Amino acid sequence: MARAHWGCCPWLVLICACAWGHPKPVDLGGQDVRNCSTNPPYLPVTVVNTTMSLTALRQQMQTQNLSAYIIPETDAHMNEYIGQHDERRAWITGFTGSAGTAVVTMKKAAVWTDSRYWTQAERQMDCNWELHKEVGTTPIVTWLLTEIPAGGRVGFDPFLLSIDTWESYDLALQGSNRQLVSITTNLVDLVWGSERPPVPSQPIYALQEAFTGSTWQEKVSGIRSQMQKHQKAPTAVLLSALEETAWLFNLRASDIPYNPFFYSYTLLTDSSIRLFANKSRFSSETLSYLNSSCTGPMCVQIEDYSQVRDSIQAYALGDVRIWIGTSYTMYGIYEVIPKEKLVTDTYSPVMMTKAVKNSKEQALLKASHVRDAVAVIRYLVWLEKNVPKGTVDEFSGAELVDKFRGEEQFSSGPSFETISASGLNAALAHYSPTKEMNRKLSSDEMYLLDSGGQYWDGTTDVTRTVHWGTPSAFQKEAYTRVLIGNIDLSRLIFPAATSGRMVEAFARRALWDAGLNYGHGTGHGIGNFLCVHEWPVGFQSNNIAMAKGMFTSIEPGYYKDGEFGIRLEDVALVVEAKTKYPGSYLTFEVVSFVPYDRNLIDVSLLSPEHLQYLNRYYQTIREKVGPELQRRQLLEEFEWLQQHTEPLAARAPDTASWASVLVVSTLAILGWSA
Repeated sequence: MARAHWGCCPWLVLICACAWGHPKPVDLGGQDVRNCSTNPPYLPVTVVNTTMSLTALRQQMQTQNLSAYIIPETDAHMNEYIGQHDERRAWITGFTGSAGTAVVTMKKAAVWTDSRYWTQAERQMDCNWELHKEVGTTPIVTWLLTEIPAGGRVGFDPFLLSIDTWESYDLALQGSNRQLVSITTNLVDLVWGSERPPVPSQPIYALQEAFTGSTWQEKVSGIRSQMQKHQKAPTAVLLSALEETAWLFNLRASDIPYNPFFYSYTLLTDSSIRLFANKSRFSSETLSYLNSSCTGPMCVQIEDYSQVRDSIQAYALGDVRIWIGTSYTMYGIYEVIPKEKLVTDTYSPVMMTKAVKNSKEQALLKASHVRDAVAVIRYLVWLEKNVPKGTVDEFSGAELVDKFRGEEQFSSGPSFETISASGLNAALAHYSPTKEMNRKLSSDEMYLLDSGGQYWDGTTDVTRTVHWGTPSAFQKEAYTRVLIGNIDLSRLIFPAATSGRMVEAFARRALWDAGLNYGHGTGHGIGNFLCVHEWPVGFQSNNIAMAKGMFTSIEPGYYKDGEFGIRLEDVALVVEAKTKYPGSYLTFEVVSFVPYDRNLIDVSLLSPEHLQYLNRYYQTIREKVGPELQRRQLLEEFEWLQQHTEPLAARAPDTASWASVLVVSTLAILGWSA
């Protein structure tokens, strides 16, 4: 699950959207905390003065004869997380929320964002900025039509608008006598100047063969084979998503927070391989690994990252057909390729291919989850001992679980910002604490931990919710219904090629039965030392059909506003199912190995099938994680694991109580008094 970047306080209510699903925005109400009508205006101390930067930006706009300029929050590769030097909208506005679009005219400046960030925006933006509590292209264009004159020019950086977003702006402006203008030099960058954080320069390195499912040469050959079999006979595949190039060449770096990628494009043709990146970041060993000094069809030619648009435009002059995935290709590339030379799919062949892991990749990812479980179990054992002392807060807890992960073999940091949420903070589905803003953990409250790690062999993401005291009957019921939903989807058998969207309701059924629900997605794909949210796998309408070898999270939840939150997330592998009659059917094999909290399970709500599944899962945890704990002499953690994976039994009627009832009833019938 993707994470918010702010802690908990009255003016920061954040339910951060992520690649796999967006919680429904909540109307926070209230008035703007700024008062721009007074002289001087009243502003919170947290605002950023943007007068000089806006003046400089408008000067740049004048040189381009622009009436307005659009500043999105994304980068050139549609990354879920963006690097500091790409945080243009945050720099020009002062508003650092992860969702929102800014537009500047010669007289006004405005930001559009959803209710998750309204109060945050008011606390960070000065009176130069209007806050519009809407999202989408339509309200922005409606505002533009009232603010700029007929004949006005609306500028944008084509590398910051996806094809779909550009089309939505273009369509909305048609017939308005306003023109959408692509400007490849970003105007905010010109104003930002030397203050702009530098582009990352850390080395780009090759993964050891032990941590890859195939060599890069095998992967290239496989993609070329798909090109040859394609009915439209593409001569090249263009890769724009950073994870695509990282996967194809088994290369990694650290340009993007939480994701081991580097800024790059790839143009793979039927006779050449062109990698667009900063060549100075490749060591001689990595260059040798890529055979970059040769000229054959299996040698990688490294070209400068900034030249990709010109190089694609030049290649497109020939008798070629370029295959792209429209979901990750920005308009800056799209606009220089003649439409008759495009072969388009929603996702590129690389994105589709890496979604299905081969047997070696499956084994690697499973191994990373065993070590990851050790780190989480160490943390849960530590919490049991220290939370009652009143010395643990959400932030220190998050730091500690990250530390434990960092001590695991092949660790390469967290895979997202840890959600460590106690009590009412856990009701915010994507809350993360900060050093300044956090709550103490208490034995009297629920605690939700959603965290993950990057390892050379795999990426992990697991969520557990615990209570160290006496949970209420409703908390136990809600928790158990979330657990039932997790089990029902995990043990489901379904036809091959079924869409995740078609089976997603099984995770919600037990909650629906009681009139409960959750407002986020039910799961997302996950990579091998790649994205923690790896598209296009998952349970949404725009995810692809399930296939053997895919990994997905399964994560139902329940959130009681102002009180508590519950989520139980496991990563599962799609495997063939054994059925009574022949057929092509699939099911899930869970590869997360952390026990659920027995203190929160109401066994009376579990069916015999649920109990059988749960006890079999607990036995698997013992077999997978137990030996690792013993090998490392983590004896306290091993004992904890044994206790928390004891088989659960169906709750039998209280025989003593029934006997008492029988005696009293008999005495009553006989007219005696007890």
